[in-house]
Amino acid sequence: MLETLDLECQRGERLLFSALAFAVQPGHCLHVAGENGAGKTSLLRILCGLLSPTHGEVRWNGENIRRLREDYWQTLAYVGHLNGVKDDLTAQENVRFAAALAGRAADDHAVRGALAEVGLAGFESSQARFLSQGQRRRIALARLFLAREARLWILDEPFTALDVRGVAALSTLIGAQLERGGIVVLTTHQEVPLPGRVERLELHAAVA
Repeated sequence: MLETLDLECQRGERLLFSALAFAVQPGHCLHVAGENGAGKTSLLRILCGLLSPTHGEVRWNGENIRRLREDYWQTLAYVGHLNGVKDDLTAQENVRFAAALAGRAADDHAVRGALAEVGLAGFESSQARFLSQGQRRRIALARLFLAREARLWILDEPFTALDVRGVAALSTLIGAQLERGGIVVLTTHQEVPLPGRVERLELHAAVA
């Protein structure tokens, strides 16, 4: 289970949110919504351990993620708002590099299969700099096909720049993650039908 206790985030002089407490059970998806600037991306980065909260804590199965550290990160797959795709690498090299950073095995067959799943068959050897924004987003999302063992997926605007086929494929992938008993936390400004058991968390910028 993923949970937060009395979570607060302040960036500079601005208080984004405070006293935030929620829990997400296995097999559930949490849709984090709210206006631009309400702190959605900051919350996701806190849940990943990439940003420290001003106050409060994040727990995974009852343990503070700051104490779990690498053990927690091994259970996590994160796709941020930025694709994290390197221009000088090919699509295949990008996926393999990301998998290696996450400590996940990824042979050529697995990487090519992941790219095919997101509609990039035939683009494996194309340098990322020559691909469209939608194709670059698909490279980032291909990492999820190599992260099926990760219990927790945290996705920041994963549907951005995807066409109808890409949106449907990603929705199916998220549904499969939930059916395995995994947890998905995501943001999206698009009206996308999300599969499975979905809970909504609406963020409102706190008054300092």
